[in-house]
Amino acid sequence: MKKLFVLLAMLPILLMAQQKPQLALMKYSGGGDWYSDPTALTNLIAFCNADLKMGLDPKYAVVEVGSSELFNYPFVELTGHGNVVFSAQEAKNLHDYLVAGGFLLIDDNYGLKDFIIPQMKKVFPDLEFVELPFSHPIYHQKYDFPNGLPKIHEHDGKPPKGYGLIYEGRLVCFLTWECDLGDGWEDPDVHNDSQATRTKAFRMGQNIIQYVFSN
Repeated sequence: MKKLFVLLAMLPILLMAQQKPQLALMKYSGGGDWYSDPTALTNLIAFCNADLKMGLDPKYAVVEVGSSELFNYPFVELTGHGNVVFSAQEAKNLHDYLVAGGFLLIDDNYGLKDFIIPQMKKVFPDLEFVELPFSHPIYHQKYDFPNGLPKIHEHDGKPPKGYGLIYEGRLVCFLTWECDLGDGWEDPDVHNDSQATRTKAFRMGQNIIQYVFSN
């Protein structure tokens, strides 16, 4: 836990010294496809490094929910389509990580939301996901998204929504729903999205990372 505090406190110095903070993808149990967007984070990191000169490690790590290694990463993404199960130890580990200053992006790749919300209730029994207003700064970093999350893939004709868990005034977890940001970050031949659609996904993803690293 102390390592995460030190990393976050020293982040501006590390960036200036051309160190490479590393992002991570969360591996979880329950049968869901945590690995569903294998090229997404790699491409998002490349975009952030090119567009904001962030100096992130070009390779992301894979970390298990209950691992002590979780505390090495200031930003972790969880994605997939299906079931998620956290053990009591994993829920406590994730709780301690988020309280210590870590951040979790949950990108619903269609069908994840109903599984992950009960598991996050194990992590923060007293907190509820709240829909973030369009005025929230996560939508207004380098790029302005006045209507909130962009729609990357259509499934059920519903508008995309962004939900957050707020712990002691700090956004510790951001859940994207009906949006599919990660699909928009994938290699172009995976989903054959237009360049305009992929650009919206990358810009929103960069906004999220920029928000996390500046708060």
